[in-house]
Amino acid sequence: MKTREIAKGIYSVGVADWNVRNFHGYLTQKGTSYNAYLIIDEKITLIDTVKTHFSQELIDRISQIMSLEKIDYVVSNHVEMDHSGAMPEVMKRLPNATVLTSQSGEKEYKLHFNPDWKFQVVKTGDSISLGKRTLNFLMTPMVHWPDNMVTYCPEEKILFSNDAFGQHLASSNYFDDEPLDVIMEEAKKYYANIIMPYSSQAVAALDAVKKMDIRMIAPSHGLIWKNNIPAIIESYTKWAHCQADKKVVIVWDSMYGSTEKIAYAVRNAFEAKGYQYKFFDLKSNHVSDVITDCLDAEYICVGSPTLNKNIMPSVAAFLTYLQGLVTKTKKGILFGSYGWAQQNMKFMERYFEESGIELIDKYNVNFIPDKNALQAITESVISKI
Repeated sequence: MKTREIAKGIYSVGVADWNVRNFHGYLTQKGTSYNAYLIIDEKITLIDTVKTHFSQELIDRISQIMSLEKIDYVVSNHVEMDHSGAMPEVMKRLPNATVLTSQSGEKEYKLHFNPDWKFQVVKTGDSISLGKRTLNFLMTPMVHWPDNMVTYCPEEKILFSNDAFGQHLASSNYFDDEPLDVIMEEAKKYYANIIMPYSSQAVAALDAVKKMDIRMIAPSHGLIWKNNIPAIIESYTKWAHCQADKKVVIVWDSMYGSTEKIAYAVRNAFEAKGYQYKFFDLKSNHVSDVITDCLDAEYICVGSPTLNKNIMPSVAAFLTYLQGLVTKTKKGILFGSYGWAQQNMKFMERYFEESGIELIDKYNVNFIPDKNALQAITESVISKI
Protein backbone atom coordinates (compact mmCIF):
# COMPACT_ATOMS: atom_id res chain seq x y z
CA MET A 1 0.00 0.00 0.00
CA LYS A 2 1.36 3.40 -0.98
CA THR A 3 1.77 6.28 1.42
CA ARG A 4 -0.50 9.29 1.16
CA GLU A 5 0.54 12.91 1.50
CA ILE A 6 -2.22 14.47 3.62
CA ALA A 7 -0.60 17.94 3.61
CA LYS A 8 2.57 19.28 2.04
CA GLY A 9 5.39 17.22 3.56
CA ILE A 10 3.10 15.30 5.93
CA TYR A 11 2.34 11.66 5.17
CA SER A 12 0.01 9.00 6.50
CA VAL A 13 2.22 5.93 6.94
CA GLY A 14 0.02 3.72 9.14
CA VAL A 15 -1.69 0.50 8.13
CA ALA A 16 -5.23 -0.79 7.65
CA ASP A 17 -6.23 -3.96 9.46
CA TRP A 18 -9.04 -5.24 7.26
CA ASN A 19 -9.68 -8.51 9.05
CA VAL A 20 -9.67 -7.75 12.77
CA ARG A 21 -13.11 -8.45 14.20
CA ASN A 22 -12.57 -8.21 17.95
CA PHE A 23 -10.82 -5.43 19.84
CA HIS A 24 -10.66 -6.62 23.46
CA GLY A 25 -14.34 -7.54 23.54
CA TYR A 26 -15.55 -4.89 21.07
CA LEU A 27 -16.73 -6.21 17.69
CA THR A 28 -15.04 -4.39 14.81
CA GLN A 29 -17.12 -5.59 11.87
CA LYS A 30 -15.52 -3.01 9.56
CA GLY A 31 -11.93 -3.66 10.64
CA THR A 32 -9.72 -0.82 11.80
CA SER A 33 -6.54 1.09 11.04
CA TYR A 34 -3.48 1.97 13.09
CA ASN A 35 -2.58 5.45 11.92
CA ALA A 36 0.92 6.89 12.04
CA TYR A 37 2.12 10.15 10.50
CA LEU A 38 5.49 11.31 9.15
CA ILE A 39 6.41 15.01 9.04
CA ILE A 40 9.29 16.01 6.74
CA ASP A 41 10.98 19.16 8.02
CA GLU A 42 14.41 20.20 9.29
CA LYS A 43 13.65 17.80 12.14
CA ILE A 44 11.91 14.74 10.73
CA THR A 45 9.19 13.44 13.02
CA LEU A 46 7.17 10.24 13.23
CA ILE A 47 3.91 10.48 15.17
CA ASP A 48 2.93 7.11 16.68
CA THR A 49 3.48 3.62 15.29
CA VAL A 50 1.29 0.54 14.74
CA LYS A 51 0.42 -2.85 16.19
CA THR A 52 3.31 -5.29 16.55
CA HIS A 53 2.62 -7.63 13.64
CA PHE A 54 2.37 -4.67 11.23
CA SER A 55 5.85 -3.39 12.14
CA GLN A 56 7.46 -4.30 8.82
CA GLU A 57 4.64 -2.76 6.81
CA LEU A 58 5.11 0.52 8.70
CA ILE A 59 8.88 0.40 8.13
CA ASP A 60 8.37 -0.32 4.42
CA ARG A 61 5.96 2.58 4.05
CA ILE A 62 8.30 5.04 5.74
CA SER A 63 11.14 3.73 3.55
CA GLN A 64 9.18 4.73 0.45
CA ILE A 65 9.74 8.33 1.54
CA MET A 66 13.09 8.38 3.32
CA SER A 67 15.64 6.35 5.28
CA LEU A 68 14.46 5.66 8.80
CA GLU A 69 17.76 6.63 10.41
CA LYS A 70 17.07 10.26 9.42
CA ILE A 71 14.13 10.49 11.84
CA ASP A 72 14.87 12.89 14.70
CA TYR A 73 11.75 12.61 16.84
CA VAL A 74 9.11 9.98 17.55
CA VAL A 75 6.03 11.50 19.17
CA SER A 76 4.15 8.91 21.21
CA ASN A 77 0.69 10.17 22.02
CA HIS A 78 -0.29 6.88 23.65
CA VAL A 79 1.57 3.73 24.73
CA GLU A 80 -1.24 1.17 24.28
CA MET A 81 0.06 -1.70 22.15
CA ASP A 82 -2.05 -0.95 19.09
CA HIS A 83 -0.10 2.33 18.89
CA SER A 84 3.27 1.30 20.28
CA GLY A 85 3.68 -2.36 19.38
CA ALA A 86 6.03 -1.54 16.51
CA MET A 87 8.24 0.75 18.62
CA PRO A 88 10.97 -1.83 19.43
CA GLU A 89 11.48 -2.66 15.73
CA VAL A 90 11.24 0.97 14.63
CA MET A 91 13.64 2.26 17.28
CA LYS A 92 16.30 -0.28 16.26
CA ARG A 93 16.52 1.70 13.02
CA LEU A 94 16.55 5.16 14.62
CA PRO A 95 19.96 5.51 16.28
CA ASN A 96 19.61 9.24 17.02
CA ALA A 97 15.89 9.67 17.60
CA THR A 98 14.30 11.10 20.74
CA VAL A 99 10.94 9.82 21.94
CA LEU A 100 8.62 12.68 22.92
CA THR A 101 5.94 11.49 25.32
CA SER A 102 4.18 12.30 28.58
CA GLN A 103 5.64 11.49 31.96
CA SER A 104 3.24 8.56 32.27
CA GLY A 105 4.15 7.54 28.75
CA GLU A 106 7.82 7.21 29.64
CA LYS A 107 6.92 5.15 32.71
CA GLU A 108 4.66 2.86 30.69
CA TYR A 109 7.28 2.35 27.97
CA LYS A 110 9.76 1.19 30.59
CA LEU A 111 7.18 -1.23 31.96
CA HIS A 112 6.32 -2.48 28.46
CA PHE A 113 9.74 -2.83 26.85
CA ASN A 114 12.46 -1.78 29.31
CA PRO A 115 14.06 0.24 26.47
CA ASP A 116 17.31 2.16 26.34
CA TRP A 117 15.81 4.87 24.12
CA LYS A 118 16.34 8.58 24.63
CA PHE A 119 13.19 10.13 26.12
CA GLN A 120 12.08 13.73 26.40
CA VAL A 121 9.05 14.23 28.62
CA VAL A 122 6.58 16.88 27.47
CA LYS A 123 3.61 18.47 29.21
CA THR A 124 0.72 20.78 28.37
CA GLY A 125 2.02 24.05 26.96
CA ASP A 126 5.31 22.61 25.75
CA SER A 127 6.27 22.98 22.11
CA ILE A 128 9.11 21.92 19.89
CA SER A 129 10.33 23.45 16.64
CA LEU A 130 10.79 21.18 13.64
CA GLY A 131 12.02 24.03 11.43
CA LYS A 132 9.17 25.48 9.42
CA ARG A 133 6.66 23.83 11.71
CA THR A 134 5.99 23.62 15.43
CA LEU A 135 4.41 20.87 17.49
CA ASN A 136 2.41 21.85 20.57
CA PHE A 137 1.48 19.29 23.20
CA LEU A 138 -1.70 18.94 25.27
CA MET A 139 -2.06 16.31 27.97
CA THR A 140 -5.41 14.46 27.87
CA PRO A 141 -4.99 11.97 30.74
CA MET A 142 -7.60 9.20 30.97
CA VAL A 143 -8.89 9.75 27.46
CA HIS A 144 -8.47 6.85 27.83
CA TRP A 145 -5.13 5.95 29.57
CA PRO A 146 -3.07 8.05 32.03
CA ASP A 147 -0.41 8.69 29.37
CA ASN A 148 -2.72 10.08 26.69
CA MET A 149 -1.90 13.34 24.96
CA VAL A 150 -2.59 15.04 21.64
CA THR A 151 -0.23 16.94 19.35
CA TYR A 152 -1.12 20.08 17.38
CA CYS A 153 0.73 21.60 14.45
CA PRO A 154 -0.42 25.26 14.28
CA GLU A 155 1.23 26.03 10.93
CA GLU A 156 -0.74 23.23 9.24
CA LYS A 157 -3.73 23.48 11.60
CA ILE A 158 -3.63 19.70 12.09
CA LEU A 159 -4.58 18.05 15.36
CA PHE A 160 -3.03 14.60 15.80
CA SER A 161 -5.77 13.52 18.17
CA ASN A 162 -4.74 10.03 19.23
CA ASP A 163 -7.80 7.92 20.21
CA ALA A 164 -10.12 10.92 20.37
CA PHE A 165 -12.32 11.27 17.26
CA GLY A 166 -11.27 7.79 16.10
CA GLN A 167 -13.28 5.04 14.48
CA HIS A 168 -12.56 1.34 14.06
CA LEU A 169 -12.88 1.43 10.30
CA ALA A 170 -10.61 0.05 7.59
CA SER A 171 -10.81 1.92 4.29
CA SER A 172 -8.90 2.61 1.10
CA ASN A 173 -9.77 6.27 1.72
CA TYR A 174 -7.74 8.48 4.03
CA PHE A 175 -10.21 11.30 4.57
CA ASP A 176 -13.85 11.41 5.68
CA ASP A 177 -15.12 11.01 2.11
CA GLU A 178 -17.25 7.96 2.84
CA PRO A 179 -20.96 8.39 3.72
CA LEU A 180 -21.07 10.51 6.85
CA ASP A 181 -23.67 8.33 8.56
CA VAL A 182 -21.33 5.32 8.31
CA ILE A 183 -18.33 7.23 9.71
CA MET A 184 -20.39 8.83 12.50
CA GLU A 185 -21.88 5.49 13.55
CA GLU A 186 -18.37 4.04 13.88
CA ALA A 187 -17.20 7.14 15.75
CA LYS A 188 -20.18 6.78 18.10
CA LYS A 189 -19.46 3.09 18.66
CA TYR A 190 -15.82 3.92 19.36
CA TYR A 191 -16.76 6.60 21.89
CA ALA A 192 -19.30 4.36 23.61
CA ASN A 193 -16.99 1.37 23.92
CA ILE A 194 -13.70 3.17 24.65
CA ILE A 195 -14.16 6.72 25.91
CA MET A 196 -17.61 6.92 27.53
CA PRO A 197 -16.43 6.18 31.11
CA TYR A 198 -13.95 9.07 30.80
CA SER A 199 -16.46 11.64 29.58
CA SER A 200 -15.60 14.19 32.28
CA GLN A 201 -11.97 14.10 31.13
CA ALA A 202 -13.14 14.30 27.51
CA VAL A 203 -15.02 17.53 28.31
CA ALA A 204 -11.80 19.18 29.51
CA ALA A 205 -9.94 18.00 26.42
CA LEU A 206 -12.72 19.24 24.14
CA ASP A 207 -12.71 22.67 25.76
CA ALA A 208 -9.01 22.98 24.95
CA VAL A 209 -9.41 21.63 21.42
CA LYS A 210 -12.20 24.10 20.63
CA LYS A 211 -9.74 26.95 21.14
CA MET A 212 -7.52 25.63 18.35
CA ASP A 213 -7.80 26.62 14.71
CA ILE A 214 -8.24 23.21 13.11
CA ARG A 215 -8.58 22.28 9.46
CA MET A 216 -7.79 18.59 9.92
CA ILE A 217 -8.16 16.05 12.76
CA ALA A 218 -5.87 13.07 12.27
CA PRO A 219 -6.82 10.31 14.76
CA SER A 220 -5.01 7.08 15.51
CA HIS A 221 -7.83 4.92 14.12
CA GLY A 222 -10.04 5.33 11.08
CA LEU A 223 -10.47 8.23 8.70
CA ILE A 224 -9.00 11.73 8.97
CA TRP A 225 -11.61 14.42 9.64
CA LYS A 226 -11.36 17.16 7.03
CA ASN A 227 -14.80 17.86 5.56
CA ASN A 228 -16.97 17.17 8.61
CA ILE A 229 -15.05 18.64 11.55
CA PRO A 230 -18.05 20.64 12.91
CA ALA A 231 -20.18 17.48 12.86
CA ILE A 232 -17.74 15.36 14.86
CA ILE A 233 -17.00 18.17 17.33
CA GLU A 234 -20.75 18.65 17.87
CA SER A 235 -21.27 14.92 18.43
CA TYR A 236 -18.33 14.64 20.81
CA THR A 237 -19.66 17.60 22.76
CA LYS A 238 -23.03 15.87 23.13
CA TRP A 239 -21.48 12.54 24.12
CA ALA A 240 -18.94 14.02 26.52
CA HIS A 241 -21.65 16.01 28.31
CA CYS A 242 -23.77 12.83 28.55
CA GLN A 243 -26.71 14.42 26.74
CA ALA A 244 -29.48 11.85 26.28
CA ASP A 245 -32.17 11.67 23.63
CA LYS A 246 -35.75 10.66 24.40
CA LYS A 247 -34.69 7.07 23.90
CA VAL A 248 -34.74 3.73 25.70
CA VAL A 249 -32.60 0.63 25.21
CA ILE A 250 -34.38 -2.61 26.16
CA VAL A 251 -32.10 -5.64 26.39
CA TRP A 252 -32.81 -9.14 27.64
CA ASP A 253 -32.34 -12.89 27.32
CA SER A 254 -35.15 -15.37 27.81
CA MET A 255 -35.29 -19.16 28.20
CA TYR A 256 -38.90 -20.02 27.35
CA GLY A 257 -40.29 -16.64 26.35
CA SER A 258 -41.65 -15.25 29.63
CA THR A 259 -38.98 -12.56 30.05
CA GLU A 260 -39.32 -11.72 26.37
CA LYS A 261 -43.05 -11.13 26.82
CA ILE A 262 -42.28 -8.70 29.63
CA ALA A 263 -39.73 -6.95 27.41
CA TYR A 264 -42.52 -6.27 24.91
CA ALA A 265 -44.76 -4.97 27.69
CA VAL A 266 -42.01 -2.55 28.76
CA ARG A 267 -41.47 -1.52 25.13
CA ASN A 268 -45.20 -0.79 24.71
CA ALA A 269 -45.06 1.63 27.63
CA PHE A 270 -42.15 3.62 26.23
CA GLU A 271 -43.70 3.62 22.76
CA ALA A 272 -46.92 5.01 24.26
CA LYS A 273 -44.91 7.85 25.82
CA GLY A 274 -43.27 8.75 22.51
CA TYR A 275 -39.81 7.32 23.17
CA GLN A 276 -37.52 6.08 20.45
CA TYR A 277 -36.67 2.52 21.43
CA LYS A 278 -33.95 -0.01 20.64
CA PHE A 279 -34.82 -3.64 21.28
CA PHE A 280 -32.05 -6.22 21.78
CA ASP A 281 -32.25 -9.96 22.41
CA LEU A 282 -28.77 -10.91 23.63
CA LYS A 283 -28.97 -14.23 21.79
CA SER A 284 -28.70 -12.23 18.57
CA ASN A 285 -26.81 -9.02 19.48
CA HIS A 286 -23.28 -8.37 20.71
CA VAL A 287 -22.78 -6.27 23.83
CA SER A 288 -20.55 -3.73 22.04
CA ASP A 289 -23.31 -2.97 19.55
CA VAL A 290 -25.87 -2.62 22.34
CA ILE A 291 -23.59 -0.23 24.25
CA THR A 292 -23.43 2.04 21.22
CA ASP A 293 -27.14 2.74 21.60
CA CYS A 294 -26.83 3.09 25.38
CA LEU A 295 -24.55 6.11 24.86
CA ASP A 296 -27.38 8.54 24.08
CA ALA A 297 -30.26 6.72 25.79
CA GLU A 298 -32.14 8.15 28.76
CA TYR A 299 -33.26 4.72 29.97
CA ILE A 300 -31.61 1.28 29.96
CA CYS A 301 -33.99 -1.59 30.72
CA VAL A 302 -32.57 -5.07 31.35
CA GLY A 303 -34.33 -8.41 31.72
CA SER A 304 -33.37 -11.94 32.72
CA PRO A 305 -35.05 -14.99 34.21
CA THR A 306 -33.52 -16.72 37.20
CA LEU A 307 -31.11 -19.44 36.10
CA ASN A 308 -29.52 -21.70 38.72
CA LYS A 309 -29.99 -19.11 41.50
CA ASN A 310 -28.43 -16.45 39.25
CA ILE A 311 -29.13 -14.76 35.90
CA MET A 312 -28.57 -15.70 32.29
CA PRO A 313 -24.82 -15.67 31.43
CA SER A 314 -25.45 -13.40 28.44
CA VAL A 315 -27.16 -10.83 30.69
CA ALA A 316 -24.40 -11.09 33.30
CA ALA A 317 -21.83 -10.48 30.54
CA PHE A 318 -23.76 -7.45 29.27
CA LEU A 319 -24.15 -5.96 32.76
CA THR A 320 -20.45 -6.49 33.49
CA TYR A 321 -19.54 -4.75 30.24
CA LEU A 322 -22.06 -1.97 30.91
CA GLN A 323 -20.72 -1.45 34.44
CA GLY A 324 -17.26 -0.66 33.07
CA LEU A 325 -18.54 1.91 30.59
CA VAL A 326 -21.82 3.61 31.45
CA THR A 327 -21.82 7.08 32.98
CA LYS A 328 -23.87 7.74 36.10
CA THR A 329 -26.57 9.67 34.29
CA LYS A 330 -28.91 6.86 33.23
CA LYS A 331 -32.22 5.63 34.57
CA GLY A 332 -33.37 2.05 34.28
CA ILE A 333 -35.94 -0.68 34.79
CA LEU A 334 -35.28 -4.33 35.60
CA PHE A 335 -37.60 -7.16 34.64
CA GLY A 336 -37.71 -10.92 34.43
CA SER A 337 -39.35 -14.16 35.42
CA TYR A 338 -38.62 -16.97 37.84
CA GLY A 339 -39.77 -20.44 38.83
CA TRP A 340 -39.03 -21.30 42.44
CA ALA A 341 -36.27 -18.79 43.29
CA GLN A 342 -36.45 -15.00 42.89
CA GLN A 343 -32.69 -14.59 42.60
CA ASN A 344 -32.56 -12.71 39.30
CA MET A 345 -33.46 -9.30 40.70
CA LYS A 346 -30.88 -9.47 43.48
CA PHE A 347 -28.04 -9.87 41.00
CA MET A 348 -29.31 -7.35 38.46
CA GLU A 349 -29.97 -4.75 41.15
CA ARG A 350 -26.38 -5.07 42.35
CA TYR A 351 -25.10 -4.38 38.84
CA PHE A 352 -27.35 -1.33 38.51
CA GLU A 353 -26.28 0.00 41.89
CA GLU A 354 -22.58 -0.42 41.11
CA SER A 355 -23.07 1.15 37.67
CA GLY A 356 -24.81 4.20 39.13
CA ILE A 357 -28.00 3.61 37.14
CA GLU A 358 -31.08 5.02 38.89
CA LEU A 359 -33.53 2.13 39.29
CA ILE A 360 -37.05 3.40 38.54
CA ASP A 361 -38.87 0.09 39.10
CA LYS A 362 -38.59 -3.67 38.71
CA TYR A 363 -41.02 -6.34 37.50
CA ASN A 364 -40.63 -10.04 38.27
CA VAL A 365 -43.26 -12.61 37.26
CA ASN A 366 -43.61 -16.18 38.51
CA PHE A 367 -43.40 -18.48 35.47
CA ILE A 368 -45.58 -17.22 32.58
CA PRO A 369 -47.20 -13.75 32.64
CA ASP A 370 -50.78 -13.67 31.41
CA LYS A 371 -52.37 -10.89 29.38
CA ASN A 372 -53.55 -9.04 32.47
CA ALA A 373 -50.12 -9.15 34.11
CA LEU A 374 -48.46 -7.80 30.97
CA GLN A 375 -51.00 -5.00 30.67
CA ALA A 376 -50.45 -4.10 34.32
CA ILE A 377 -46.68 -3.88 33.71
CA THR A 378 -47.21 -1.60 30.71
CA GLU A 379 -49.51 0.68 32.68
CA SER A 380 -47.13 0.78 35.64
CA VAL A 381 -44.15 1.70 33.45
CA ILE A 382 -46.19 4.43 31.74
CA SER A 383 -46.92 5.94 35.16
CA LYS A 384 -43.25 5.93 36.16
CA ILE A 385 -41.55 7.50 33.11
